[in-house]
Amino acid sequence: MLVAGWLRDKKGQDVIVLDVTGICPITEMLVLASATSPRHAKGLASHVLDMAAEQKLEYLGMEGQAEGAWILVDLNDVLVHVFSGDNRELFDLEGLWCEGARVGLPDDATA
Repeated sequence: MLVAGWLRDKKGQDVIVLDVTGICPITEMLVLASATSPRHAKGLASHVLDMAAEQKLEYLGMEGQAEGAWILVDLNDVLVHVFSGDNRELFDLEGLWCEGARVGLPDDATA
């Protein structure tokens, strides 16, 4: 998946993709990544926006960039969640959307 590769390119950690088609009424895919700090999270989200614009992907909005603890980037059919600190474990989106199919990603950074 293209977005996962963008996150990996900028050292996003534990990047996973969940296919929630038919389970989630607002999106088809969730991309989750961890960042080493709020500043890193902001950089990851900015990179996703830059690359989405380059690829002419639809961008609907972003939330949480000011704090950098949990940033949501809405690319319509793909929701990108970037977490810093313990927030990923705290909100446990993997558990919340456990019915979604985990999409296998290549081992390299071009996922």
